[in-house]
Amino acid sequence: MVIGSGVGGGTLTHALARTGARILLLERGDFIPQEPENWSSRAVWREARYRADEQWLDGAGRQFSPYTHYCVGGNSKFWGCVLYRLRREDFGELQHKGGDSPAWPITYDVLAPYYERAESLYSVHGDAAADPTEPPRTSFPHPPVPHEGRMALIVERLREMGLHPSHLPLGLQHPGEDDGCVLCGTCASFPCRIRRKSDADVCAVSPALQGGNVTLWTHARAQRLVPNARGDRIVAVEVHRRGQVVRVTAPLFVVSCGAVNSAALLLRSATRSRPEGLANSSGLVGRNYMAHLSTMIGAFMPPRHDTTFQKTVAVNDFYLQGPGTDYPLGQIQSQARSNAVIVKAGGPPMARWIPKWAFDMWFSRSVEWLAMTEDLPSRDNRVTVTGDGRTRLRWKPRNAVAHKELVELTRRMLRDVGCWHVVPVSLGVKNTTHQCGTAAFGTDPRRSVLDPWCRSHDVDNLFVVDASFFPSSAAVNPALTIAAQALRAADHIRDSHLR
Repeated sequence: MVIGSGVGGGTLTHALARTGARILLLERGDFIPQEPENWSSRAVWREARYRADEQWLDGAGRQFSPYTHYCVGGNSKFWGCVLYRLRREDFGELQHKGGDSPAWPITYDVLAPYYERAESLYSVHGDAAADPTEPPRTSFPHPPVPHEGRMALIVERLREMGLHPSHLPLGLQHPGEDDGCVLCGTCASFPCRIRRKSDADVCAVSPALQGGNVTLWTHARAQRLVPNARGDRIVAVEVHRRGQVVRVTAPLFVVSCGAVNSAALLLRSATRSRPEGLANSSGLVGRNYMAHLSTMIGAFMPPRHDTTFQKTVAVNDFYLQGPGTDYPLGQIQSQARSNAVIVKAGGPPMARWIPKWAFDMWFSRSVEWLAMTEDLPSRDNRVTVTGDGRTRLRWKPRNAVAHKELVELTRRMLRDVGCWHVVPVSLGVKNTTHQCGTAAFGTDPRRSVLDPWCRSHDVDNLFVVDASFFPSSAAVNPALTIAAQALRAADHIRDSHLR
């Protein structure tokens, strides 16, 4: 049984479907319908048409609406398709301005062949030649999406400054071809109306359903896992489905609900003999929550925009070391174009009072960027479950000084390429994108929740395969690493448990 159909659960299901094993895949939501609202800023942002209709609690006990989606494919239906490998250095211990980033129990070389398979599965387009942080590797499955118009000009000016702008690795289906991705302006944060975004539904779940041995239950929320008396095996899961609670048994369970919800499920599965929660002898389930320190940056250039799809550029020159520093700063990415509706709905409160004409003038001439710095693990940053079963997320970002330096560096860089005004907007402390770290993997059961294949140290028929397993967050998008580790875990399950 696989609980959750996002990148972790969907990719693992796709891999195991080829073994012929009978698989039940549970999804809390349903398929996203293909409809005009898919590409509507009003529907997606102002009305939050597809967003989870629930409230979490923050560290102070205040309610907030998490940016998360329950649907087949999970949050990948709304991602921006950036599919990076972690850098080789991310797998070792790294010293940051705000503290140390721990080493992983596996190396880059262990995961490299699975990265290659994941890039093929998710149709990644890219070119590693210009990226100063890319380790030696095979070529991408597909050529990069070209820089166009204004973005090509910016890339040229960045190179003149001595920087090394590179192509973002993008998961897209046949971009620019007949019946392929149309390279529109509604990619990041929008579902794809024509199913040409490489999300977990399109690339993994829907193909897996064609073989006949995978059964998908939608509107099926796993409430708790039911262990045996010793707590070392799961015997069933209680599922709330269409108004009823059913108990489903299976020989093997894979939890892939996302770093917050996977931790919450394990904690909700506490018993009298395991009051601390399931698979939690280390006391680390829910702890060390991480999400990148992220700042959106709008950069105004006087000429009117001539590029619709501007999400093609990355600057990794400061990923491992900033100018004049001996510590990493992070990554800079161009972002999808924004508009007045998105900013008024998702931006700071003051944005609601700015007239639409001012936004229209700005966004017809601006390029949006993201500065992203690694968050560092802390036991105090954690997911817990209240007595009435509500999810509580305590998070205080770590490594803020380095992030501030990266934002200022990005502002100077954009002014130097010809931007008249540069405006940063922080994503705030309730960030639930790029969530990771709540059930870290490792070799020592006292200091980790999962083993290097993502199997629980405590429960021998339980795997957790989503970003929960990350010991550190790195500073690139986590999705490809989740997919690669899902393929690796699937191979291990095939060779051990299925035999």
